[in-house]
Amino acid sequence: MTKRDSVFFLSLFLFFFHGANTIIISYMPVYFQHSGMSESKIGSILAIGPLAAILAQPFWGYLSDKFGTIKKVLLVTLVGVAVVSVFLLTNSHYVFILISAAIFYVFMSPTGALGDSLAVKTAASVNKNFGSIRTWGSIGFAVSTLIVGQFFSFFGISTILIPFMFMIVIAFLTAMRVSDVKTHNKPVTVFDAMRIGKNSKFLLFLGTILFLTIPHRANDSFIGLYLTELGGNESQIGLAWFVAVSSEAVIFATSHYWFKRFNEIVFIMIAGVIYAVRWFGLAYIGGPVAVILLQVFHGVTFGVFYVAAFQYVTKLVPEHLQATGHLLFISVFFGLSGILGSLFGGLIFERSSGATLYAVMGCLTLVGCVALLFYRLVEKRKTKTDESYA
Repeated sequence: MTKRDSVFFLSLFLFFFHGANTIIISYMPVYFQHSGMSESKIGSILAIGPLAAILAQPFWGYLSDKFGTIKKVLLVTLVGVAVVSVFLLTNSHYVFILISAAIFYVFMSPTGALGDSLAVKTAASVNKNFGSIRTWGSIGFAVSTLIVGQFFSFFGISTILIPFMFMIVIAFLTAMRVSDVKTHNKPVTVFDAMRIGKNSKFLLFLGTILFLTIPHRANDSFIGLYLTELGGNESQIGLAWFVAVSSEAVIFATSHYWFKRFNEIVFIMIAGVIYAVRWFGLAYIGGPVAVILLQVFHGVTFGVFYVAAFQYVTKLVPEHLQATGHLLFISVFFGLSGILGSLFGGLIFERSSGATLYAVMGCLTLVGCVALLFYRLVEKRKTKTDESYA
């Protein structure tokens, strides 16, 4: 298989996997609400998965680095996702759903990160930009929101397993055709992976971006419920996600034009400021139509943030431990942030309103922007100090 063929199948995998991820992010909370669960119970279900993911993701990343294969680990996680989703999306018992969600996210959460890690390495091997490959995941997410939203409007949200399983099976078949990319021959041990935990710069960066990622993950969990609170329906939820991820796809696809102009931290701060504007807009501009229109900011928030942060993490960790570093980053973004965003978001939403939740998210993001500014100043000062001793 040529490298060009591998890029094609990798793009297809990203398209269908993120299409399936649409259903989990956008519609699973609505599915549980339709089943009669309260917002706080939904929040606890959404939080238990990321808790399991925090423990599981570094493990999958370590296995990938140790055995020098992303593809085989990816195929294992996809099989796990397919099997466990049957139990998660066909049961009505709360405790059983909690257990199923934990196991489900052990497999689901690292799959996207492994795909992105493979995209980074594949892009480098064929002299392409990471964003130009990753954009197919965003396109798949966007297309899925429209199609699945219409599907649920016609057949009902109770049929959630059907489109999800369809996309996961195709994602598995396309992943089988993707080529592994080896970038190192250095053996990796548990002690090598543990050294990442002693990288103070890496840990400080992960701690700082929590102020941005917690509100982002809260939005992922509750935007559908917020639209419902404002009088929206499943079709409008799909349209809102379509607008959001379409703008994200544009940012990923054009990243090679704008990405090299500034330091990655500068781009993350810019994304943070726009994040704050977006959350305050959602808090104080009511109505489903306004929410849908404000979703266009998703591209210049998440799209810019993710490209810049993923590339920055790639620089912070050794080459032979990049898969481990990438999954640790994803553990914070989609794991720890998912737990805090889901739990506290659910409590605020239930005891007050969706508008209050988004106002709190805006304030937290502003704190993150200030923290990133200090991080950037410390980084620049340390760089100058290192240069003066060189």
